[in-house]
Amino acid sequence: MNTPESAPRPPRARLARTLLRVLVLLPWLLILLGGGYALVRFVPDEPVTHADPVEHFKYGSTGGERESGFPYWIWQALPTVCAEHLPGPGYRSLGFIFEDGRDLPVGVSKRRHLGIDRVFLNCAACHTGLVRDTPEAPPRLIVGMPAHRFDIRAFQRFFFECAAGPSFSREFIVPEIERLSGGLGLVDRYLVYPVAIALMRERLLMLRGRFAFVFDQPPWGPGRVDTFNAAKVLFNFPVAQLPTYERLGASDFPSIWNQRKRMQRDDGERMELHWDGNNTHTEERNKSAAFGTGTTPPTIDLAAIARVEAWLLDLAPPAWPLPIDTTLAARGGALYARYCADCHGASGSDFAGAKVGHVTPIAQIATDPARLDSYTRDLALNQATLYAGYPHRFQHFRKTRGYANMPLDGIWLRAPYLHNGSVPTLRDLLEPSGARPRCFVRGNTLIDAVRVGFASAADLALCDATTGTPGNMAERFLFDARLPGNGNAGHEGPAYGTDLPAADKDALVEYLKTF
Repeated sequence: MNTPESAPRPPRARLARTLLRVLVLLPWLLILLGGGYALVRFVPDEPVTHADPVEHFKYGSTGGERESGFPYWIWQALPTVCAEHLPGPGYRSLGFIFEDGRDLPVGVSKRRHLGIDRVFLNCAACHTGLVRDTPEAPPRLIVGMPAHRFDIRAFQRFFFECAAGPSFSREFIVPEIERLSGGLGLVDRYLVYPVAIALMRERLLMLRGRFAFVFDQPPWGPGRVDTFNAAKVLFNFPVAQLPTYERLGASDFPSIWNQRKRMQRDDGERMELHWDGNNTHTEERNKSAAFGTGTTPPTIDLAAIARVEAWLLDLAPPAWPLPIDTTLAARGGALYARYCADCHGASGSDFAGAKVGHVTPIAQIATDPARLDSYTRDLALNQATLYAGYPHRFQHFRKTRGYANMPLDGIWLRAPYLHNGSVPTLRDLLEPSGARPRCFVRGNTLIDAVRVGFASAADLALCDATTGTPGNMAERFLFDARLPGNGNAGHEGPAYGTDLPAADKDALVEYLKTF
């Protein structure tokens, strides 16, 4: 017989008790599920990797996406949303190179970080170019050469102006992302991308204010960057209040071949690196360059950068692709040994020379001083604080008083010439500065097979014909050597071969094709 205590509860009472237990546990269950989703969605930090070293160089991460990366779908949407701020259709109009089958240009990497795919620049953005051997030939991609068509200032301006406009909002960007991606989930549509758009806009507007001084400078044009004034922003220098001569530092992207040979000279001394020779350690030079790809000391991907460093040690430039007059080149070789080898190396593969990798004082070389003046002792002292507390703290940046003598490997791919890219061809560089083109077009991919450089439409009357105002000409840039920081004087006189007869200059140029 059942007692009152042991009598079964009515079904309705059992249901109510079960529901009560569920209600008590439900918040904890939701928290557990939400935490699990957040753990899976937002914690992974995974770059897209590439086994092939060339592909890794072109598309691999340096870590910059962590701090500076743009959400992938916002990157893809902005050329349509803010088309009015681009010089032409899409990112190609900024000089980016797109390979068939790739959704991102060369020099842009992708990393899964904070729950979304994020993209930003890597080393290849500034060190990969396109070349055509003949007018009919298709352009071919060459890694390690200067990215002579990439306009990094126009790249900055696009994002800054887009962020400052009314279109940089979820009302415009999210629908474009929906169209491109084929649809977003509820979390992405109503939470992730609205928050990402707001944060990205806030950051871009902050950077727009801090980099405003850049747009008071003469236009850089493609293939050039003001490296160390940007570094001053990193250290919170009041750049707009600095002396005028410090605020002009635009110079060409360099080539990056044969890094092992650049690590030290034959006499055991280290070569002085950067245009002004302000560091002698490639390791620091590379980590410093990585700041241009958006990295910071806590976010830099050292393992990924080490892969690139190791590959670059012995990467060599391609050979000149057109016929060479061997008799003329042999004559030029003797002239080169007399006038050039001491500063620039015995050949394109032999960097031996008493002054190779050493700084020539500005009073002697007499080229435009703007890049040299922009790098100051105060900046060098600040750079010594970078990576403080890390084994690789910077220790070797210093102020110099001139420009470093560079080896000339692959010189035919490094036009225009001088540190600021102010002379279109090697043959022009062998002329006194008064006879060098004042204005020429930058950005062509066609080799100048005679004068060596890129086809440039150089003409002493070109500036006057355009009233001296640089601008776009058939999607190429008109460089004006009369503007501040763009001077094409220097590297001239009897010691530099500019007094030689024309036939000797032609022979010298022919020999330099073998580099």
